Amino acid sequence: MSLFGRFRKAQPTLLSYDDDGVLPVLVMAPDAARADSAVLAEAVARGVDLEQRLLVRHHLVLPGDAVEPARALLGQDGYQLTVASDGQVRAWRTQVLTAMGAAQERSRMAGLAQRLGGDVLGWDACGPSGTRPAG
Repeated sequence: MSLFGRFRKAQPTLLSYDDDGVLPVLVMAPDAARADSAVLAEAVARGVDLEQRLLVRHHLVLPGDAVEPARALLGQDGYQLTVASDGQVRAWRTQVLTAMGAAQERSRMAGLAQRLGGDVLGWDACGPSGTRPAG
């Protein structure tokens, strides 16, 4: 190992939507009236490590012609969009969750969905096993 290799930080594992079904859902926030800080506090109390990167998925309902504009807008911030077989759109990326960040992204998704004639169904976060799933 080179001298520089010894000090190089390990690259974080990027989780993918393809991991869905493999990764347990650790945090669920379907109710917009519930503060994201409360949702995350409960997750921490269950043992979820919020310092790890999680696969965060925002669940949206969008008209078909709004998917590509949403993909272009959200792609600027690292989101990818997947359209599920039930027509639900999921905007997802890997990130470290904070209460402030979760609230900002929830608001952003609600604004985007409203502008595009859709609706938001909430968000959830999946991660590696070893922490207790939401439920």
